[in-house]
Amino acid sequence: MANLLVTGGAGFIGGNFVHYWADKCPEDTIVVLDCLTYAGNRSTIAGVEQAELVVGNILDTDLVEKLLVERDIGTIVHFAAESHVDRSITGPDAFIETNILGTNSLLKAARRAWLDRDGGRDHRFHHVSTDEVYGSLGPLDPAFSETTPYQPNSPYSASKASSDHLVRAYHHTFGLQVTTSNCSNNYGPYQYPEKLIPLFLLNALHGRNLPIYGDGMNVRDWLHVEDHCRGIEACLRNGKVGETYNIGGGAELPNMTVIDTICAEVDRAFAEIDGLGVRFPDAPAARGLASDTLKTYVTDRAGHDRRYAIDERKARAELGYIPQHRFEDGMRQTLRWYLDREDWWRPLLVR
Repeated sequence: MANLLVTGGAGFIGGNFVHYWADKCPEDTIVVLDCLTYAGNRSTIAGVEQAELVVGNILDTDLVEKLLVERDIGTIVHFAAESHVDRSITGPDAFIETNILGTNSLLKAARRAWLDRDGGRDHRFHHVSTDEVYGSLGPLDPAFSETTPYQPNSPYSASKASSDHLVRAYHHTFGLQVTTSNCSNNYGPYQYPEKLIPLFLLNALHGRNLPIYGDGMNVRDWLHVEDHCRGIEACLRNGKVGETYNIGGGAELPNMTVIDTICAEVDRAFAEIDGLGVRFPDAPAARGLASDTLKTYVTDRAGHDRRYAIDERKARAELGYIPQHRFEDGMRQTLRWYLDREDWWRPLLVR
């Protein structure tokens, strides 16, 4: 796998994958295709020497085909997606366009470049999806497995479910060599500050309310983004063509527990790191107060799934996947990264 195309590689998970793959395989060439929407950031992959950023849209089928052929690319890792559920509720059209039509465009380009030219070539199309396609679980329901029926409940998850089906169809109909992974909630460096963990971290630093949907007891499985990258690598190296693998972090927690952990870590940081009170004078912790005083309850999100949980036994057994990050340690590392990389997130707050 000397040449890879990483779609959405200037975003959160894609950008982390670019860093991860560059460290693991420094001899490989990585072409990043990203249209640099609000969630894409050149600085996320700055300094990765073997990564070339091509600013373009996955809807441009001819561009994708040209890249695959001219750069002799045999692997696509497809991250590019609209992914924020709240945005899908207020503006679903962008999700239909990018997640469904964009994935179809990539598949068409891959088929042309890899199957229709000169008798075909070895290749792999890896599609990155979400556990949200499975719907919502009750408190005692078994965790999502790869055979759980799809029951998406938001425009976002419905668009990702559709893209999953397209990937499967291109394999069974045309013979495209595909794998799919459905991941749980990611956290870690370079995450755009509209998602829960970076939003609440930065709000706590700036003394802003921490808006908690409903009763705060919606449950998610939390996956450190580096473990997610490790799982994708395992899919590429060991995954069976045509198969789907669930990638989880083994940390099924209510949102309130996550929020309390964020508050405790912010308070700990202010106690341990000199000068934070000067840098962030509006934080309650700068005045010796607890960050959890910022917690505020707001009206629940429409169609808010109650619980997600991942059964990752297939990935463990077939891929050798094992997450390495304990949630508490990963959260502490994530907070310290944001404190160290104010240069990365500060410009995003004025977009």
